[in-house]
Amino acid sequence: MCGIAGFSLFNYQEGGNASLEAMHKAIVHRGPDASGIYLDEHIGLCHRRLSILDLSEAGNQPMYSANNNLVIVFNGEIYNFLELRAELEQQGVSFKSHTDTEVILELYAREGVKCLEKLNGMFAFALWDKTKQELFVARDRLGKKPLYYFSDNGRFAFASEIKAILALENIPREIRIDAVRDFFAYQYVPDPKSIFKHIHKLPPAHYLILNKDGFTIHEYWDLSFKNTSKNNEADNKLQLKALLEKVTKQRMISDVPLGAFLSGGVDSSGVVAMMAQASDSPVKTCTIGFDNKEFNEADFAREIAEKYHTEHHEFTVHQNVAEQLEHIVSFFDEPFADPSLVPTFFVSELARKAVTVALAGDGGDEMFAGYEKYTTDEIENKLRNKFPEPIRKSLFPKLADLAGKVPGTVGKKAKSLLTSLSHDAAMGFYITNSMMTDEMWSNLVKPEIAKQLGSYHPSAYTIDMYNKADGPDHLSKILYTDIKTYMTGDILVKVDRMSMANSLEVRAPILDYQVAEFAATLPSSQKYRDGEKKYLLKEVFKSFIPDSLLYRKKMGFSTPLDEWFRGELKTLSKSRIIQTQHGLKDVFRTEMIENIWQEHQSRQQDHGIVLWSMLMYQMWYERYAA
Repeated sequence: MCGIAGFSLFNYQEGGNASLEAMHKAIVHRGPDASGIYLDEHIGLCHRRLSILDLSEAGNQPMYSANNNLVIVFNGEIYNFLELRAELEQQGVSFKSHTDTEVILELYAREGVKCLEKLNGMFAFALWDKTKQELFVARDRLGKKPLYYFSDNGRFAFASEIKAILALENIPREIRIDAVRDFFAYQYVPDPKSIFKHIHKLPPAHYLILNKDGFTIHEYWDLSFKNTSKNNEADNKLQLKALLEKVTKQRMISDVPLGAFLSGGVDSSGVVAMMAQASDSPVKTCTIGFDNKEFNEADFAREIAEKYHTEHHEFTVHQNVAEQLEHIVSFFDEPFADPSLVPTFFVSELARKAVTVALAGDGGDEMFAGYEKYTTDEIENKLRNKFPEPIRKSLFPKLADLAGKVPGTVGKKAKSLLTSLSHDAAMGFYITNSMMTDEMWSNLVKPEIAKQLGSYHPSAYTIDMYNKADGPDHLSKILYTDIKTYMTGDILVKVDRMSMANSLEVRAPILDYQVAEFAATLPSSQKYRDGEKKYLLKEVFKSFIPDSLLYRKKMGFSTPLDEWFRGELKTLSKSRIIQTQHGLKDVFRTEMIENIWQEHQSRQQDHGIVLWSMLMYQMWYERYAA
């Protein structure tokens, strides 16, 4: 795992070695073990290395092909590199190192951009082809590794994180107002946007070709749900079990200490069980707990750790969030507000004390329908189908307004439900899962910001993905939507930034693209059945996990936000949300911010989620935009 960055000199003269040094120093946390730069008259590249495979200097980057015509900087892991290496050796290729990086170089030398079709892993890389005078930049299929690029009037730069681009001189920091709107709806800025007008994300499963004439972007893979498996359930179960065991074993290849995140949930428990079966020594496991029992899963994790005799490490988040929050949030160079970033940071910090690589259970909920929201969505759709569309569109908005006058949580939920039911299934899915209602936004936003936004609405991002999905039913379409939006923009960003903040590599077996493709072929009834989420995945894990854990209510990496803002985070958040003049208050009306704060403190309403988004935006603004 590493950090990469670079720039083009085709149409703009950057600062040479000094600029490359500034870029890689900005992301030193991603690779503290070594650094390197490459510079010629057209391209500058730099690299920070976290040594995982072949710890010798032969693995340092930038790395050159045997004929010196190709130069690469690479972030990630290629899990099938040993098979690819063997194929290349049969073709007469000799290797100088034992790294997956060199395999990419030699594979590209023979197959060009088609090499992406053979790579199985998590990656973002930039490869400079001196002969073609082209820069080839690519990102893995599901977006596990980040890649940002800056483009403005012929000037071009790229990096693993925005902060490396901002290290260059005279990079404009103009904020996109539509991205701010997106952030408060989703708690993240969806790709291909970033919060800055001239900085963009290279979407997952895309590559970019840059030459003297400019650059083009191409999609090389997409996930299809249209070919539903005709196999019986038993055969699918056997295939899935074999596939999961294979991809887990692949991710256990490492030249440094390796362990696992263990939350006590289904997915991480299944991964730990498969690791234990494949390992000759005890698996190192790490768990985070909270003092508040409502949010604490440590006991469940301990049960799995004892069952598989792991070397188990626990950390309880006591009253120490406020004192570390500034440091934790600094690793997000866009506003990001998934509150589980806090426990993810702490579990990464804990894991790094024992290991350099940790396996995790990410991906199970999106691939196999594990979130509670899919149950909510099913209920809503059953209700939606009971009422003719004209009635839903004309009557339900009025009923929603009446429900909104009922105080407390019941009124909130009734209003959200009725608002959702007044729309079609795609828009309803957005409404139910949005983190800020349109009404809340309208009450908060300054008139001049609303005017700038015009008719823009963040639901377009969700609806576009829903309509792009080729699945045969609604569940397939919302799973595709979540994989392309929530998983990529939230879950994988959180894990990457918080693990890299601690120089820890995290690997997710369930996010292997072959698992994703297999899951996409399963009938929806084998993912969600009679209210049971992740049906087939749980059937696979039945031999590994006790039923008491397998079928308990999902908790996830939750945090006690409402109480944090009345207790531990009250002083910090008041100083940032209420007492500052710019950032949040450039977007929202001061009196409305204060109203929300007072309602929360007096317990009239719980506004923890909205206040957290406000705090995260303000903390980001002060560090990166002010």
